[in-house]
Amino acid sequence: MQSNVKGTAAVQGTRISDDQSWRLVIDALPVAALALDGDEIIVHHNPLMTDLFPRTRNGLALSQVCRNPELMEAVAGAGETGGPAVVDLIDRVPVKRRIQATVSVLRRSGSETTLPKLLVTFRDLTEQERIEQMRVDFVANASHELRTPLASLLGYIETLQGAARDDPKARDRFLNIMWNQAQRMTRLIEDLLSLSRIEMRQHLPPQDVVDLNEVAVNVTQSLELIAEAGRTSIVLKKLDGPARIRGERDEIVQVVQNLVQNAIKYGREGGEVRVTLTREAGSKNGSSRLHVEVADEGQGIAPEHLPRLTERFYRVSSANSREKGGTGLGLAIVKNILLRHRGDLRIASDYGKGSRFTVIFDELPPESS
Repeated sequence: MQSNVKGTAAVQGTRISDDQSWRLVIDALPVAALALDGDEIIVHHNPLMTDLFPRTRNGLALSQVCRNPELMEAVAGAGETGGPAVVDLIDRVPVKRRIQATVSVLRRSGSETTLPKLLVTFRDLTEQERIEQMRVDFVANASHELRTPLASLLGYIETLQGAARDDPKARDRFLNIMWNQAQRMTRLIEDLLSLSRIEMRQHLPPQDVVDLNEVAVNVTQSLELIAEAGRTSIVLKKLDGPARIRGERDEIVQVVQNLVQNAIKYGREGGEVRVTLTREAGSKNGSSRLHVEVADEGQGIAPEHLPRLTERFYRVSSANSREKGGTGLGLAIVKNILLRHRGDLRIASDYGKGSRFTVIFDELPPESS
C-alpha cells in the first residue's frame, strides 16, 4: 500500500512536470509563439508574443488577436497536409510590417496527451526585408553612379579614336573631361571601400584616446587651400585644455573632414565655415559630452530633406552635388563611424541662411588614458 502511494505520487509528479515542460519550451523559443486548444483558444503564449501583438491574452480566441483570414484558414485546416502550414501576414496599420506565421500540430485527435492542439509561431521579417531592400537599392545606386561616368569615358574615347583624332583642341578638351570623370569614379570607389571597412569594424569598440582639439586643428589646416580656392575662410574655436574621447583617430578625422569639406562645398562663396568645440556638462554620475559643430553660410537645407541626409546616395540636389564632386556617401560614412563610437549627429538648418552639423562624443574623464 505504501509502495502504491509512492508510485502514484511519482506518476503525478511526472505528469505535473510534463504538463509544465511544453510551456517552458514555448517561453524559451526565440520567436513569438502561442499554443491553441481544440477550440482555437490561446492556452499559453511567450513574452515575445505580446511584443508583436500587444492584445494577446490567455483565454482569448486567436481571431481576437489576429484576424488575418489566411492564418485562420491555416489554423482550421491544420494537420490536413501532414506538415506545418506557413502563412505570410502583411500588416499596414499602424505601420507596415511583414510577419511569417507557422502553424504546427502538437496533438492529434484522440490523443490522451496533455499537450495543446496547435503551436503557432510568428517571425517579424520587416527588418530583414528592409535590409534586403537597402542592399538592392545600394547595388542599383552604386551601379548607376559608376555607369554614368564610365559611359562618358567610353564616348569620349570613341570620339578621340574617330572624328577628333587629329583635332588638338578637341583632344585637349575631351582629355580634361575624361580626367574629371575618372576622378569621380575614383572618389566613389574610395568612399564605397571606406564605408565597407567601417561597417566591418562597427562591432569593435575603439580603444585609442583621441584629442578633438588636435583633430580639429589638423583638419582645418589640411583644408585651408581648398577653402581659399572657394574664397572661404575657416574659423576654428577650440576648447581650453584637453578634449579627449575614446576613438580611432583616422575615423574621427574622417568625420570632421567630411563635415568641413561639405561646408566648404555648399557654403557661400566668400563666406565663413565655423568649426566650434564645446563641452556639455554631464549629470552628477555621467561624463561630459564634447560637441564639434561645423556651420556654413550657404543656402541651407529644406526641412523635408533633413531626415534623409545620412542615407546612402541621397542628395538634396543631384546635379549640384555631382558638379561639386560629391559622391552621396559622405554623411553615410559619418553616421556609421558615429555608430561605432556611440556618438550622435545633430543637423539643423535655416533655409537660405546656412546649416549646422554637430557631432557629439562622451568625454573621457581626466584619469583615463
